[in-house]
Amino acid sequence: MSFPSTVDDLEVALIAHDYVPERSLTIAIHLAIQMGKPLFVEGEPGVGKTEIAKVLAAMSGGELIRLQCYEGLDASHALYEWDYARQMLAIRLLEARGDHPDVHDIMSEEYLVARPLLQALRSASTGHPTILLIDELDRADEEFEAYLLELLSDFQITIPEIGTFVATTPPIVVITSNRTREIHDAVKRRCIYHWIEYPSVDREIAILKTKSPSTSEDLSRQLAEAMRRLRDMDLFKPPGVAETVDWARALQVLGETQLAPEVIDATLGVIVKYEEDVQSVRVAGTASLV
Repeated sequence: MSFPSTVDDLEVALIAHDYVPERSLTIAIHLAIQMGKPLFVEGEPGVGKTEIAKVLAAMSGGELIRLQCYEGLDASHALYEWDYARQMLAIRLLEARGDHPDVHDIMSEEYLVARPLLQALRSASTGHPTILLIDELDRADEEFEAYLLELLSDFQITIPEIGTFVATTPPIVVITSNRTREIHDAVKRRCIYHWIEYPSVDREIAILKTKSPSTSEDLSRQLAEAMRRLRDMDLFKPPGVAETVDWARALQVLGETQLAPEVIDATLGVIVKYEEDVQSVRVAGTASLV
């Protein structure tokens, strides 16, 4: 399935798949798809960056391949590695037959184990839509970014022992970052960039309508207003949209239909994840959020 050809149609499709974007984000996604460039999105945790890739995969019916970044991530976990056990077995079989093993006997595609980046190129080459999610790139070491440059520029990966793998149909690439460190300009230059802000009150209400439709309009507005006030506080980790949805669902479980100070105090652990932030909210007074 192809993606909508206009920004308006893409916006409708995103909302139909329970993702409520700002207009500027819809345009950035549209440009990335139509221009065949990676989409690089930054923003605070919980604002819906990772969800973009999931929604694009659901919209297109394509495969979602996810590379979760972390400190120490290297090529053997992100691009490819060799199946050493099978290579050793092949060498022994050749020796048992009296043959002299050659490097080309074991350094072939047959013994290659594809990791997410190579999987995405292979999958895209089948002609089916593929969404490659490189999640939280800022968690990886700076050296890892160098591995991405060839992929992001030409949608290809070079394996010295074999050659170059090129995607006939380039995957749609979504890169996310929480901006715990700056990503190198060489990566950003190859992408369509967008910063995702916390949603406005009205957009957060719209998100709640899609993610928690049984929450009343009145309670949805109370939750969105409370979240706006929380994010204005000097918290270590302000709550994201995911926490707003969790809060609405938690209140449903408890049978609460209004946001009262005692209800907020009892459910702070749903939306605030650090003890220092919990105490900050309590010192400010939960009544200030109502």
